[in-house]
Amino acid sequence: MGSSKQLVENMFKAGGITMNGTNPWDPQVHNPKLYDRLLGGGSLGFGEAYMEGWWDCEALDEFFFRVQYHRVDKMLPRDFNTLKYYLKAKYLNQQTKSRSKEVVKRHYDIGNDHYELVLDKYMQYSCGYWGYGANTLQEAQEAKLDMVCRKLKLEPGMKMLDLGCGWGGLSQFAAERYGVSVVGVTISEEQAAYAREKCKGLPVEIRVHDYRELNDEFDRVACVAMTEHIGYRNYRTLMEVVSRNLKQDGIFLQHTIGGNYSTKITDPWIDKYIFPNGMLPSAAQLTTASQGLFVLEDWHNFGTHYDRTCMEWLKNLDDTWDQRDSARYDETFHRMWRYYLSASAASFRSRKNHLWQIVFTKPLHLGEYKSIR
Repeated sequence: MGSSKQLVENMFKAGGITMNGTNPWDPQVHNPKLYDRLLGGGSLGFGEAYMEGWWDCEALDEFFFRVQYHRVDKMLPRDFNTLKYYLKAKYLNQQTKSRSKEVVKRHYDIGNDHYELVLDKYMQYSCGYWGYGANTLQEAQEAKLDMVCRKLKLEPGMKMLDLGCGWGGLSQFAAERYGVSVVGVTISEEQAAYAREKCKGLPVEIRVHDYRELNDEFDRVACVAMTEHIGYRNYRTLMEVVSRNLKQDGIFLQHTIGGNYSTKITDPWIDKYIFPNGMLPSAAQLTTASQGLFVLEDWHNFGTHYDRTCMEWLKNLDDTWDQRDSARYDETFHRMWRYYLSASAASFRSRKNHLWQIVFTKPLHLGEYKSIR
């Protein structure tokens, strides 16, 4: 059967990766126990080993690109923890109202100061739109925000719902640039406080409650980077909530990461350290969830733009690392975020994941919808 070292080396060789090789994407092993840990703990053990300094890689994003493009990740062993996680994800609703706040506590509320150093001034924690004159992260995020507003056909006096509003960047942008009033909904108290401060003096109301509790009426609805957190059991519920709150002639824009396959789980390391209970929808899952409620008007995939966005965040993370409180953000945290952003960039580069902007209207909405790019 061969040693664990030989098994791992042969597995990575399929992706053009050489353990302790000379290419920038070749992992450098500092602890020989890494091979056993990878075979025994799968992706969770491998990621934790990186956080603990058991191995390094000069071009971590390129390493992950080769792993994902050549499907080396499919060769990783399935250990007992992975099986336990799969069964839990398959048979339990991980996104009940009580569980839904877990990702807020463990990821979004770790400190606004950290996100201010990584993100742009609108605090956009979703894909920027590159090209069309955008050469910096700030320009790319403003281009994304403007494209969302133009796809929604916003006009002064309209009332817009910003579902999963985060730190309020879209709400602020839409109110300032397009003259609409906005209701932003989040389940994070910290994000809500930040958003209220950012939107002070604007016709923006920030509410803290679960999206399922929403009962109002809006001309337009935007749901940006929230679908990834609600779980496959709740895709239909999300569509029903939007339908209930959207006027008959309204427009709904859904901005979400998506995957090539319908799944009910995510990577165990991502689930434990980054986005608890999250998962990426497939095109089939989203269209099925929308049946009978909406007309699908436009589907725009610009997932390759997320590669560059993640790499810009990674650069900001490294460039500003010394500006953080070391008591709150230690080197393990730094390595965790480097691992997460590098793997994320690679997932879009390899076309494993995508970024979709989907425009829906109600069946009673008449006339042609003309989209923009």
